[in-house]
Amino acid sequence: MGADEAVTPAIIQARVPGSAPPPPLLHGLARTPGTDAPRALIAGIGFRHATTADEILALVADALRQADLPGARLAALATAADRAGDRAIVEAAESLGVPLVAIGVEALREAGRRVVTRSVRIEALRGVGSLAEAAALAAAGPDGRLVLPRIASAGATCALAASGDALSS
Repeated sequence: MGADEAVTPAIIQARVPGSAPPPPLLHGLARTPGTDAPRALIAGIGFRHATTADEILALVADALRQADLPGARLAALATAADRAGDRAIVEAAESLGVPLVAIGVEALREAGRRVVTRSVRIEALRGVGSLAEAAALAAAGPDGRLVLPRIASAGATCALAASGDALSS
């Protein structure tokens, strides 16, 4: 894609999650309780303007390793709606072969009630303690659970959430 070509991401608008109390963290495999069905895994991404797709991809891979899910199949990447058209996140989603979920301000703030880490800078800018966690939780839906709280690289953050929906094979 040339530098002058517009990026047209496949963006999905997230639904606003319910106002349920913060769910507990899941550790290890993201599984639907009482079954062996893997749950849909969402990577929430926050990033600075100069961040590259390669940095985002490396951070997602690191997050999957840290969550002990190195072979997990992601269902989507999620980020703030105002950043969803940025080349780096679009290219990362395309490389992973997953949709990019654009999370609106209200959905981020609603899901932000359930985040477990806090960045003073992001809280001042976005009204949520962790953009990555809020985006992952919003995209995962009201029954979503954090699998891995926010981790960071030089220019990006990533959190993993599992939805209440089982993946189809």
